[in-house]
Amino acid sequence: MQRVTRFTSEFGTTGGYRPPGPAERAALVDAVSPLFDGNAEDARTRLAELDYALDTFTDKASGRRFAEVSDAAARRGSANRGWGRVYMELGTPPRWSVQVPHPVADRDTERLGVKVLRGAPGGVLVLAGAHRKAGEDSVDEGSVDPGAGDEADMAHRTDSVFHSVIAELTRRGLPGIQLHGFADDSIPGTDSVLSTGVGDTAVKDAGLLAGKLRAQSVKVCRAWTSSCKLSGQTNQQGRLAAEQETRFLHLELSRSVRASPRRMTAAAEAITVVTTGWSKAQP
Repeated sequence: MQRVTRFTSEFGTTGGYRPPGPAERAALVDAVSPLFDGNAEDARTRLAELDYALDTFTDKASGRRFAEVSDAAARRGSANRGWGRVYMELGTPPRWSVQVPHPVADRDTERLGVKVLRGAPGGVLVLAGAHRKAGEDSVDEGSVDPGAGDEADMAHRTDSVFHSVIAELTRRGLPGIQLHGFADDSIPGTDSVLSTGVGDTAVKDAGLLAGKLRAQSVKVCRAWTSSCKLSGQTNQQGRLAAEQETRFLHLELSRSVRASPRRMTAAAEAITVVTTGWSKAQP
């Protein structure tokens, strides 16, 4: 947890993000792919050539070994590219992903992402590397689609390392859940909005998760059966999953849920019921 919170604590709303070019995105996917294939040393060598680092560590909370892929250029004395991080459990093939596109901006989703990663074997955490407003071409919040013009808004862009890594995981058939947050007064009376994005491959998983959240006293707006705000219809990773018929869940949680350690843990436990099922399936 401290590795993630130390990293995200340095995020600011201005600067700290440079969009990668097509060649840079492709090179990073090629470099990290050996890790997904179980060859951490090959990935380490390739990533180092791109000024990325691969570290391994034992998570104290779970006792399991993980790999951390981080942007070495973000270290002191170097320009910060803001391209993000990847965490993956070692010793088991990757089976599913948890995606955090708006750390800090959607407060505590980065913490929730760690809890979800710990919950079931075979997880990959894909974490954005900058505040969603850190890009130079941010648009006003009053826009019809505030994320559409923000170059650091990972959920609404395809020209990022974040999207490229998820695209590779999606290509491999891994299901994913993406975590978001909203202010309580945005949707009064609702604790969460759960959707399958523009696809319907994960409707069964969504129903299971909705039931587990309700059992934890989290009120859910089910976007596949009701009209809900913030249902992820413009989410680019969800669109990609729909195109490839890969399971995708888009979960929005209210600030009240995310601000309460007890309720956040309960939400993570509910998600773990789904990811445990994913961890047992062959991609």
